[in-house]
Amino acid sequence: MSAEQWFEKTERIHRRIRETQMDNISAAAEAIAKSIMAGRMVHLFGAGHGALPVMECYPRIGGFVGYHPMTEHCLSYFTNVVGDSGVPQFLFLERLEGFAQVILQNYRLDPKDTMMIFSQSGINGVVIDMALETKKQGLTLVALTSMEHTQAVPARHSSGKRLCELADIIVDTCVPAGDAMVEVPGLREKVGPGSTFGFVTAVNAINCEVARIMTEAGQPPLVNVSHNFLPPDEAKTQMDRVWDAYVERVKSQV
Repeated sequence: MSAEQWFEKTERIHRRIRETQMDNISAAAEAIAKSIMAGRMVHLFGAGHGALPVMECYPRIGGFVGYHPMTEHCLSYFTNVVGDSGVPQFLFLERLEGFAQVILQNYRLDPKDTMMIFSQSGINGVVIDMALETKKQGLTLVALTSMEHTQAVPARHSSGKRLCELADIIVDTCVPAGDAMVEVPGLREKVGPGSTFGFVTAVNAINCEVARIMTEAGQPPLVNVSHNFLPPDEAKTQMDRVWDAYVERVKSQV
């Protein structure tokens, strides 16, 4: 069954991340925890479906204050497919050099910050420019990318660089080149993309490790809780506390 293939392929991704990436996950978590405990931010960026792990980090249940999602609508919401905010516009913008610098004009970055970039291929213009600019400003750069995929395609940016060649810390999502993984008899193209699964698996492992490091350091994170499992007054108090802390942190940095 094709469904069985999907489970086999995703189980392999999960296993490979656990077997090969724990040192890199630990290094990423250390850098991120250091930024958050210093009162700074961990900026999150991805284009296309690379924006999904950004939203997985924050804001959501189990996420915590310190993450700053940078989800540009034109790079994240192209599900109209045609017409306004369609796929052709998105494909143009994700390859457009110079766009990331314009995006970053809206933010005040600091060398104490960490930037985490998600990209399956690690070659498109907006991702490489984001990496180059944040490195120029002295941030620690964490890249989540498929090393098999990025090594199978030529660099596209005028610098000749891939994301993995710019990052301080690389977490390999262990997703096959081409992203789609499942072969259906009689169908030429593969289906069942694995990049989102790889991103979410790796980034949640990182985030759990960040929470451990911060808690053991005596600075436990402020966590978004599910209001469905607490008395209404308690849930509101916690949510207000987290929201106020986030606003206080981010307002001096954007």
